[in-house]
Amino acid sequence: MPRIRTFFLSCAVLAMAVSNTVAMATTKGLNQIVTPDVQTEGELSVSYQQADPNITNREQVQLEYGLTKRFEMAVFQGFAPDDEVLNAEYGIIQSPHFLLSTGFANWSSKGVAAQPYLEAGYIKGNSYAMLGVTEQVVPSGFDDGSTTHQVQSILGYAYRIHPRLLLQADYQAGGSNYSSAGFTYNITPTLQFNPALYLSNSTPYKGYGYAVLTWNITIRQ
Repeated sequence: MPRIRTFFLSCAVLAMAVSNTVAMATTKGLNQIVTPDVQTEGELSVSYQQADPNITNREQVQLEYGLTKRFEMAVFQGFAPDDEVLNAEYGIIQSPHFLLSTGFANWSSKGVAAQPYLEAGYIKGNSYAMLGVTEQVVPSGFDDGSTTHQVQSILGYAYRIHPRLLLQADYQAGGSNYSSAGFTYNITPTLQFNPALYLSNSTPYKGYGYAVLTWNITIRQ
């Protein structure tokens, strides 16, 4: 684990060293679902996340990079427990008001299968709404430990009430998933903080905390 931590910290330091400008902080993803907007080409987001272990890895670092105008990749390194996760997204349509993207999320080194998705978004003024579907492997309900593929809906909404403050809520169907509500606050033009509360979809309903700190920079082209 110390070697993995060192690797990710080195990547962040290297990114800072080769950057020639700083990007304005933006919200990549809501509290739990992927959003259909693709990371700006050449922009790197470095995030540190703490979360309740009931909803995800308790501690992890994320590197998200816009490889082209329509394609981004993100790597998550979890520390508690040790785990690596890969996400990728391709923007089919990336217009000022309408977005449509596809990709996969949560492909884990622990053997969790990638979750493909298709998601649309609509932006008007300070509002941003999104709707889509994703496929997740879930227990089949039989005693033999078998699994099945389940198509689940994903919903999200965000509203900017101030240039620095974005309110956001999202939902993913499925008994093992959650509804969530939180906000993103731009501490500086390059640094943002996103705390949220997750509420389980199945009984007994329980709430869990989550928080992520993100710094955005632009890599020299």
